[in-house]
Amino acid sequence: MSIDTPKKNAIARFRPSVSRSAHLFVAPFIWTAVGIMLMVRGLSWIGFSLTCKLFIVALLFGTIKSLMILDRSAKKTLTRIMTLNEKSCIGAVYPWKTWLFVILMMASGIALRSMTEPGLFLGTVYFAVGWGLLLSSRHGWEQWLRRVRRK
Repeated sequence: MSIDTPKKNAIARFRPSVSRSAHLFVAPFIWTAVGIMLMVRGLSWIGFSLTCKLFIVALLFGTIKSLMILDRSAKKTLTRIMTLNEKSCIGAVYPWKTWLFVILMMASGIALRSMTEPGLFLGTVYFAVGWGLLLSSRHGWEQWLRRVRRK
């Protein structure tokens, strides 16, 4: 069953369409915002008494995750964004599988916090993941700045 043209136009009218430049801004912004939030939350659970060693461990693991996994994902996302139509839905910034993965990660974080009292271990994990996201967001910011400077 196909949707006739008037219905397609009505749906398209309410779809939050944005430019490629907006997608190039939103992608690293989300990683930056979530990364900072996770780092702040993780640091609050670690506390400042033992932070030096755990902070270094978190930075090390976060950097490794960024360089080995997240950088590749960020570059793949940027390549995908460049293939989008000039006006496409804001939710298309990430493919649906990525959105499902985000939901899974959020549910995992909620489950971990409900199973145990957030503390040193969970704080270190949150900080490491947040640092990895923040570090890998640099690729998106570079691409966005290049596009803004060209215009």
